[in-house]
Amino acid sequence: MLVLAVASVAWSLHGTGVSAASLVEGWGNAREILAGLFPPRTDGELLRSVGAAVVETLQISIAALFFGTAMGLALALPMAGNIGAPAWLALPARWTATVFRSVPELLWALVFVAAVGLGPAAGVYAISLHAAGLLAKLVSEQLEAVDAAPVEAVRLTGATKLATAVLAIVPQARNNIASLVLYQWECNIRGSAIIGFVGAGGIGQALGISMRLFRYEELATLMIALLVLVLSVDRISRFLRGRMGAATR
Repeated sequence: MLVLAVASVAWSLHGTGVSAASLVEGWGNAREILAGLFPPRTDGELLRSVGAAVVETLQISIAALFFGTAMGLALALPMAGNIGAPAWLALPARWTATVFRSVPELLWALVFVAAVGLGPAAGVYAISLHAAGLLAKLVSEQLEAVDAAPVEAVRLTGATKLATAVLAIVPQARNNIASLVLYQWECNIRGSAIIGFVGAGGIGQALGISMRLFRYEELATLMIALLVLVLSVDRISRFLRGRMGAATR
């Protein structure tokens, strides 16, 4: 297995052309871009525009988290093997989740921009579907990984499959599921920055405009705002996980 892993990495590095020489050769162009980022623009008009973009990005991420979590949990329950859902329900749920997460957020965004037009609504729909597919897979795996002894004990009392899931399976995985949902919120922030390049709203749309117009000082301000937003969401996530008993220090 170790030989296979090393061979796979070497094969991949060779096939993709990754090398120190390529980095050295491209350093001149990178240095020009980095030099253009300083100093960031801080005039009032731009800061108001950036603030509005940050608020829109936050709204996209929360709305997408709501829809993505609802769909993801609905798909995860029949997907988990220890829930015991019938095959006619489990297989379509698994296929649906696979389709949702296999299609990149950027492609979903292009589809919804064409369907509903430019703006944050397209971003919410795109991120929601991708988030639902990811959460369905990860949550179902958390459900399958719970301790089997309490599950079997509840089943021996004559409980139905639904009662067993509610009383013995979901409570054991509750904290891990909450952690996954909070992490998905961070992913939604980053995802909204990417899909904004195709007109799906948020700070990503402003980033795309600045890059296309070579406004690097404006781009630096937007990047700082995105970084502050991600760090803030991370702090909120750590606080909430700590309230649920996680050792977050």
